Amino acid sequence: MPKPDGSFSPATLTAPDAATPSGSPARTQPAALKAVDKDTTAGVLFGIGAYGLWGLLPLYFFVLAPAGAVEIVANRVVWSLLFCTLLITVTRSWRVLGAAFRNRTVIGPLALAAGLIAVNWLTYTYGVTTGQAVEASLGYFINPLVSVLLGVFVLKEKLRPLQWAAVVIGFVAVGVLTVSYGKLPWIALTLALSFGLYGFVKKRVGPRADAITSLSVETIVLAPLAAATMIFLAVSGAATLSTNGAGHFWLLAASGIITAVPLLFFGASARRLPMTTIGLLQYFAPVLQFIVALAVFKEAMTTERWIGFGVVWLALLVLTVDMLLTTRKNSVSRKQARAAA
Repeated sequence: MPKPDGSFSPATLTAPDAATPSGSPARTQPAALKAVDKDTTAGVLFGIGAYGLWGLLPLYFFVLAPAGAVEIVANRVVWSLLFCTLLITVTRSWRVLGAAFRNRTVIGPLALAAGLIAVNWLTYTYGVTTGQAVEASLGYFINPLVSVLLGVFVLKEKLRPLQWAAVVIGFVAVGVLTVSYGKLPWIALTLALSFGLYGFVKKRVGPRADAITSLSVETIVLAPLAAATMIFLAVSGAATLSTNGAGHFWLLAASGIITAVPLLFFGASARRLPMTTIGLLQYFAPVLQFIVALAVFKEAMTTERWIGFGVVWLALLVLTVDMLLTTRKNSVSRKQARAAA
């Protein structure tokens, strides 16, 4: 599914036009404001493009039938690697990729990230292809709550009152949905936990690896296992890649582009927008997934599940209000500090 790097520091969000290439003074204020406006507009459009494509991903898995989750993910890894090879060649980034493999502080976390995203992809694809797309969308709704909990237990952060309220409401929602489903919603929880940990690991890498390099390293790590899986499926007669016509072949082959393009869009968006805006845009994906599950796949939603999802959305609303209030407070504090300087 959707895969944000979480590796863009606030410093990368400042406008790069503070001085001209020749070292001349900065542009006048009106021109700078105009450039920022254009940059922000482009960032929002890139963000909508990234999360919109991730939100519509279930439709792609739907047309890949009768391919199963394991075959789809194996193809996704192999074809993504081929697409990344092309991108690296065009951008002449082989030296950057080599440096990433020689840097233990980069290759170690990215190898771990590769394992986490493989679990995420397998779980999400399984959910969509087995008629559980609604529960899969739930995983990405509760992902922000998982990120908050990671901050508490891993980074030892202290939660603000509204964050605590959102977490408590989130636990209530999981309880309601467990009763509704008659079991723990393990697909949603696995997706939220794997993606939350993935984002955390990628954030630890920081700006030391850009989007293309990160995706390339992750697919290189996963490629041997993915290729072996494709060979095993072909030998056992379970593969559909070459047995369901040219159209099916090229649809599976397109998984490389379908995986990489939203990631590149996200990278372009994250470089232009503050993380608050990115945090709001991320809800596009699960909302679209939820709509597709109901409108296209005709999955059932009982009254109990509507209540459970409603409680989840309430938790997200509380979390969003806290995020906006905190951002506004920090902005005012920075302005006051500059005025006092």
